Amino acid sequence: MKKKSIIVIAVILFVLIVDQLVKFWVKFDFQIEESREFIPKFLQLYFIENRGMAFGNTLGDGIWPKYVLSIFRFGAIIGIAIYLRKLILEGKENTSFLITISLIFAGAAGNLLDGVFYDVYFGIDPSIRTNWMLNQFGFPIYDETGNITLRQGGFLLGSVVDMFQFTVKWPSFMPLGYAGQDIFPFIFNVADFAISVGVGIIILRYRRFFKKETQVNPEITELDFKE
Repeated sequence: MKKKSIIVIAVILFVLIVDQLVKFWVKFDFQIEESREFIPKFLQLYFIENRGMAFGNTLGDGIWPKYVLSIFRFGAIIGIAIYLRKLILEGKENTSFLITISLIFAGAAGNLLDGVFYDVYFGIDPSIRTNWMLNQFGFPIYDETGNITLRQGGFLLGSVVDMFQFTVKWPSFMPLGYAGQDIFPFIFNVADFAISVGVGIIILRYRRFFKKETQVNPEITELDFKE
């Protein structure tokens, strides 16, 4: 049990540290929407901030959807932590399954840290469009001094920092308008990647992870069936 606990903690800390180091580097060294080639013709770094979930999906505009999302992340993290602790104490699950759940936990925690602390630490950058208050026509709202009105910031309201984007495109013979388009256009971070890997492993190894062992009652004999 002690060995499995150490492995789980190590995986979580590794993902969290790498995720936050990359995000801090991008925040300090990149301009918003700046791109740099990372792996030629495959992956680039493209700095954006989003107000929503993984891959830029949102629950809506305003502070309440952001509060709901942050509270949901808190609840998910607590639930996964309780589940991980239960698995470790029972000692029945193999190490690969514990690592998989740890990846999902660490990914969710990594993005939650952005929402909890980034507004408090970095403040609100007025050059980032997602920090602007917009009117019903999508244009920025200006205050009496002529400056753009910024969104409300603070605890639980920070944006998630994303930076990785695949640059692989569909070949020219693809139909339905896919030709020349990005195969995977979404921008993601280390935390998103950890969650995706964890979920992907569960899908691929679902039967092995969740198979039920058939229990045979030794008191049942062939004679019992005949009777």
